[in-house]
Amino acid sequence: MIIDVHGHYTTAPAALGAWRDLQVASLKDPGKTPRASDLKISDDELRESIETNQLAKMRERGSDLTIFSPRASFMAHHIGDFNTSSTWAAICNELCHRVSELFPDHFIGAAMLPQSPGVPIETCIPEFERCIKDYGFVGINLNPDPSGGHWTSPPLTDRYWYPIFEKMVEYDVPAMIHVSTSCNACFHTTGSHYLNADTTAFMQCLTGDLFRDFPTLKFLIPHGGGAVPYHWGRFRGLAQELKKPLLDEHLLNNIFFDTCVYHQPGIDLLTKVIPVRNVLFASEMIGAVRGIDPQTGHYYDDTKRYIEATVNLTEEERFLVYEGNARRVFTRLDAALKAKGK
Repeated sequence: MIIDVHGHYTTAPAALGAWRDLQVASLKDPGKTPRASDLKISDDELRESIETNQLAKMRERGSDLTIFSPRASFMAHHIGDFNTSSTWAAICNELCHRVSELFPDHFIGAAMLPQSPGVPIETCIPEFERCIKDYGFVGINLNPDPSGGHWTSPPLTDRYWYPIFEKMVEYDVPAMIHVSTSCNACFHTTGSHYLNADTTAFMQCLTGDLFRDFPTLKFLIPHGGGAVPYHWGRFRGLAQELKKPLLDEHLLNNIFFDTCVYHQPGIDLLTKVIPVRNVLFASEMIGAVRGIDPQTGHYYDDTKRYIEATVNLTEEERFLVYEGNARRVFTRLDAALKAKGK
């Protein structure tokens, strides 16, 4: 199977964005706060939004299953308070669940959490458990910077995060470390904030000892790990100076990277530097980079082409990148597939 571990519902019907606009506007006039029940999106609308977009490209490019979560830039945890985020997360997660019910062979959910700056992370646990227990989701997206580019939260190694880590371990659910929209003019959302966050999350883990406390905790760092593979020597050297164990032992039993890297040299670097067991196939299709590369004539986010073309992987290793690693990291996904005889 070709399993894409990084997909977002970027093509949701326009009614979702319109409802969100009303919710945001109501922050200045609470009397106009929309109800979740005011949002009406039919199954036919969901089908059309998927069949003409993500599913069409999956069939065209040859992928089978996508781990599907709400649109990352729409999470916008910095807007409003916890109640704002809680209602918004529940709506977005339900839509992803409905997509997975309509297309059970092609999509399975990962949850957005109702994070809010300065609010205890424990408040996210009810939505976490609802999505895992009731919806059968197999992962979560965890935002290390719910302030939207101002980095007001403690690092991931801080005990602030431990309650959600304890739940992740209890249910054996990995987290994709994924920020949302930047409201800091210094950081373009997808061009710098996302990649900054990937690099920052890795470095936070490197400087701490989080995985001593949580030896089975699993993080997926997206977008190829930001700057991490390119500067692997720097991180190895910093770990050495900080008297940390070798990175294989210190971090690579717990941290994994996806292949949302949009050119051949980038994938070649990733697969040469990072151990194959730590690389999971992903495309984030119809996401940050949607255009066609004039040098190749193909879509930038058609990452399967790069995996096929790299000389750094054997066929056995390609299997790990495409399927084996995803089933090992996302154990609930593996169980769901086995329940279907796959």
